[in-house]
Amino acid sequence: MTRTNALDRYLRIADRFGEVVAGVRDWDAPTPVKEWRARDVVDHLATWFPAMLGAGTSIRLAPGRRVRRNPVGAWEDLDREVRVLLTDRDLAATTHTDPNTGSKPVEQVVDQYFTTDVFMHTWDLARSSGQDGRMDPDFLAALDAGMRRSAATIRASGHYGQEQPVPEDADLQDRFIAFIGRDPRWTA
Repeated sequence: MTRTNALDRYLRIADRFGEVVAGVRDWDAPTPVKEWRARDVVDHLATWFPAMLGAGTSIRLAPGRRVRRNPVGAWEDLDREVRVLLTDRDLAATTHTDPNTGSKPVEQVVDQYFTTDVFMHTWDLARSSGQDGRMDPDFLAALDAGMRRSAATIRASGHYGQEQPVPEDADLQDRFIAFIGRDPRWTA
């Protein structure tokens, strides 16, 4: 994985998420994650990633706007901070250390965990708000293959729901959504 690829992937995935965020009209709408409302999707990203980053490095992201008051602004602030991380060579190369994931450069942590999470939650927010939930097929294929190779670890993490049933002829997106514990037929 090269630095440019990590940055390019993030920009592509984050830009799409930003489009979906901008299209949300009801931030209290339910989502495919039963416990969450639309605003909770943004809150999850704006909360866990800065905490994860700070727990494994000396890097602290600037506090952004509050999700409860301004979910769009909160996403924009977080996105801007992550873009700085990936474009600043020193920050991107900073070693992040975590007892569960080991030591790796921040750009790899963003690429492997944050970009992936933004990608998956784009579908959640799109479905919640009645927007187009189609996922990038190339990124999806690579992510699906990688996650299935690590299925036991993923399930043990507690971060994903129980795999949902899908018809045998389900397409890759529906199979992936079911794999991460969502019902691909879910609608608001």
